[in-house]
Amino acid sequence: MVSAGACRIGGCGADPTEVGNLASYFDHTILKPDATVEEVDSLCAEAITYGFASVCVNGCWVSRCAEVLSGSEVLVCAVIGFPLGATVTEAKVFETQRLVEDGACEIDMVINVGALKGCDDSYVQGDIAAVAQACHRYGARLKVILETCLLTNEEIERGSRLAKAAGADFVKTSTGFSTGGATPEHVALMRKTVGPVLGVKASGGVSDHATAQAMIEAGASRIGASASVAIVRADAS
Repeated sequence: MVSAGACRIGGCGADPTEVGNLASYFDHTILKPDATVEEVDSLCAEAITYGFASVCVNGCWVSRCAEVLSGSEVLVCAVIGFPLGATVTEAKVFETQRLVEDGACEIDMVINVGALKGCDDSYVQGDIAAVAQACHRYGARLKVILETCLLTNEEIERGSRLAKAAGADFVKTSTGFSTGGATPEHVALMRKTVGPVLGVKASGGVSDHATAQAMIEAGASRIGASASVAIVRADAS
């Protein structure tokens, strides 16, 4: 079980131009359905070596990652309601409780995108709030994935406001499994909407140093990427 206060927002306020700081922005990610145990173990080893904020994995890998990362400062982040967000709230809460018990310190949930687009704001906020409460009961943090490529700017703003009101710790752009990923423009809009305290995670299509830098300059305090190692190596060269 995760103890209260065990989790942190990696990278917030750091200067990515300073040596060693860029890595702390990254959730080192493997979410493909055919990931093997060897790949997951390698992900964890890389996260320790480079000092990434977390590894972000599907739920079936949480206990494995928690075991491999035991004694390190790298957190375990798990996705729920992924990648469509269209499961019922009770299922999202169950996933959250189980994965926090397995060792997840951070949960990345997908909102019900159709409900947001249909202006059912009460449902969207309630869905997020239920998961936030399940996270915070054990000191875990919640990131709320909006899937910005499917939304208008007004919907991005509204979704960000609802996530903040529901008690989320971050808003996040994308799953990486839809029609597009993060853009600096969407990151900037989310940052403007939620203010300076909440985290903003840019994820989806962040595959090189220039893109990562652009996301940070736009207001991202966390970046989700599978190319994290290549990006931080480029920063050091």
